[in-house]
Amino acid sequence: MEFPVRCFTCGAVIGDLYEEYKTSSKEKGVAAALDSIGVERFCCRRMFLSHVEMMGIISKYPRR
Repeated sequence: MEFPVRCFTCGAVIGDLYEEYKTSSKEKGVAAALDSIGVERFCCRRMFLSHVEMMGIISKYPRR
């Protein structure tokens, strides 16, 4: 699904950082990308690491 706007645990706003994370993680690696965008808390890092983009898969099927 879509990336959450806030962290589920602490409530910090992280939704605006996802696009920057995607581009910088390809260049720098995951840990360096999270450090460079300023994500320090473990709970917020978990949100980035565990996210799976499913919109491409789900959009193939018609809605009933």
